[in-house]
Amino acid sequence: MGREPVHVTVWNESKRQVPRAVLVHGTMTWGTECFAEQRPLAQAFRVELMDRRGYGDSPDIDRCDYQVDADDVVELLGAGAHLVGYSYGTAGAMIAAARKPEAVHSLVLIEPPVLRVAQQHPVVAAALQEIRAAFGTERAPMSPEEYLRYSTEDYGLPVPEFTPRRLRAARSAMAERVAWDAEIDLAPLAAASWPKVVVNGTWETAHPDYRRFIGEAMMACGEFVAERIGARAVRVSGADHYPHRDRAELVNALLTEVWGPSATWE
Repeated sequence: MGREPVHVTVWNESKRQVPRAVLVHGTMTWGTECFAEQRPLAQAFRVELMDRRGYGDSPDIDRCDYQVDADDVVELLGAGAHLVGYSYGTAGAMIAAARKPEAVHSLVLIEPPVLRVAQQHPVVAAALQEIRAAFGTERAPMSPEEYLRYSTEDYGLPVPEFTPRRLRAARSAMAERVAWDAEIDLAPLAAASWPKVVVNGTWETAHPDYRRFIGEAMMACGEFVAERIGARAVRVSGADHYPHRDRAELVNALLTEVWGPSATWE
């Protein structure tokens, strides 16, 4: 494609030939940080953690874009692999899976924020209206440090340490093409016969403002997407937007089940 490839970290502690899984992280993070709690899966699988452009050790990009992510995911899938997307990473994963379903062995979407595809749901429609209004409001320019505080502190989340890698991730996030407005064709995903799972937290542990502003819409969106593509919908109690971190043991058990040789759901 005439461009520098993305960086991929490979975790594989098995001495045997094992199934491949490509994992795509969300915003303001990178592969090894986002999926740190999935490290034990490397005992039985080849876990490939993609750094999206602008994040981790991947090349810079003027504007992060889920369509660009999809191009990179298609390349990484190669002849075939299991595919996992988290948050923003679900948009690129879904587009890639729809574009090249023959290279996908299974698809797991964790907390997909692709609200536009679920806008028929009244909860999602209301959230979209509020989010579009909020993003349409003129704001004073922010520094990466200010953006990190704005996106965490106001919702009762801990403010991360301002490391160079974190600040680069914040700069990339500030310029991202928003995933909640992505147009994604669900028909190819619905037609695919490989295992599909949509995972959401139950959000009862989240700050009330955080749950109201985005949590309820995320749960409704996940439910809608699962129904439309014929996926198994999994709700993880005791978790909000990070079920694979908050309840890693449950999500890892689920991934092990999905990636196992007997996972041939129709």
